Amino acid sequence: MRYFFSFLFFSLFSVTTSHAAQFEVVQIYTDNQLLDLIKENKHLSQVVLDECQLVQDIEARATKSKTPSYQFLWGDMLAFGVCVKKDIKLGLYYMKLSANQGLPEALEQLGRYHHVGKFMQVDVDKAIMFLREAAILDNLKAQLRLADIYNDGYGSPLDYPELYSLLHHSITDDKNTHKKISNTLKQLASKMPDHIVAKAKRTTY
Repeated sequence: MRYFFSFLFFSLFSVTTSHAAQFEVVQIYTDNQLLDLIKENKHLSQVVLDECQLVQDIEARATKSKTPSYQFLWGDMLAFGVCVKKDIKLGLYYMKLSANQGLPEALEQLGRYHHVGKFMQVDVDKAIMFLREAAILDNLKAQLRLADIYNDGYGSPLDYPELYSLLHHSITDDKNTHKKISNTLKQLASKMPDHIVAKAKRTTY
């Protein structure tokens, strides 16, 4: 009988342990962890990898704590229907809340959406507004897209030196990106007098 109860206890313990392993609780991301995921564009895939366990925590941090990184994540989840019912309008609302708090990735994304017409009509003026704010905050994607817009003839020539300086002082270890920056700078330089280009190289923002 003693051996029977020992066997029963061991069996129950094994089942309980196995069950707990299958439903291991996922810890909420720290703000720095989430920011890194956003910068690498892995935030949505991580939510899916975590089997949508953090939806309520993410929503709470976006709606109650009003954390910019979580507002951005929650907005993206709503806009693309990741682990929640798709609601583009509400998703964009939370992206804008995040952008209003100065999150560069949110500013860049809204600028890109206005530029290409994602979820909305193309509006180059609004695209420039969002992208310029993100560019000043050292978002390289925003800087390059804004330069493309300027090189297409949009925007004010008075803003060219600022962007030229930002790109001239940008840092990247990606060879393709480095080449694109070089080509972009040449195009921008062709739109400005030489002394303005020289001053932009010396100026840091």
